[in-house]
Amino acid sequence: MTELKRADKTLAGSSRESKAQSVKGTLEFLHIVEKLKRTKRTGWINHGIKPAESIADHMYRMSIMALLIDEKTAGVDKNRCIKMTIVHDLAESLVGDITPYDGVSIEDKHTQERNAMHHLCHTLLGWSAQAQEIFGLWEEYEAASTPEALLVKDFDKFEMITQALEYEESEGTTLEDFFAGTRGKFKHPMVTAWVNELEAERAQSRAIKS
Repeated sequence: MTELKRADKTLAGSSRESKAQSVKGTLEFLHIVEKLKRTKRTGWINHGIKPAESIADHMYRMSIMALLIDEKTAGVDKNRCIKMTIVHDLAESLVGDITPYDGVSIEDKHTQERNAMHHLCHTLLGWSAQAQEIFGLWEEYEAASTPEALLVKDFDKFEMITQALEYEESEGTTLEDFFAGTRGKFKHPMVTAWVNELEAERAQSRAIKS
C-alpha cells in the first residue's frame, strides 16, 4: 500500500469516527433536552400547584406567542424571536429552574447556566454552526441586548402570569406574587396590551367570586 493510500485510509477512518462521535453527541444532547419535558417549574411547586407545568410547557406557549408577532408593527425579527423562545431556558435541562428564592446569586445562576450551555454546545454538539447559533441566541437573551431579546423576555413574564391566572381558576388559589412581581416591567406595546386584557379578565373573575 502506498503512503498516499495509507493517508487516505487514515483520513477516511478519522472521518467516520468523527461522524460517529457527532451523532452520539447529538443523541445525548436530545436526551438531555427531554429533561425539560419532565422538570416542573419551581415557582409553581413552591406554591403547592400539582401537577405543575414543565419547563418545556412554558417554552412551548412562548414560541406560540412569538408566532403571533406582526413584523410590520413589532419592529423585530419574528423568526429570531421564535428561535430564542425555544432555546432561552435550555440550560435548565442541566441546572434546573433556579428562582430568586433559591438562595443562588444572579452571578452564580448565570455561571451555572453558562457552563451548562458550554457543555451542550461545545462538548456534545461540537461547536457546530447550529450549536453556535443556539449559544448565540441564549447569550443574546441573557444580555437583553436586542429588541428581540427584550420582547422574548416580555413573553417569558407574560406566559408566567397567564399560567398564574389559569392556576387561580383551576386550583381555586391566589397567586398574587406572580402578578405583583411583574407589574410595570413589560416593555413592548403588543405585550402590554395583552397584560392589560389579562388583568381585566382577572379582576372580573375575582369580582364574580367575591
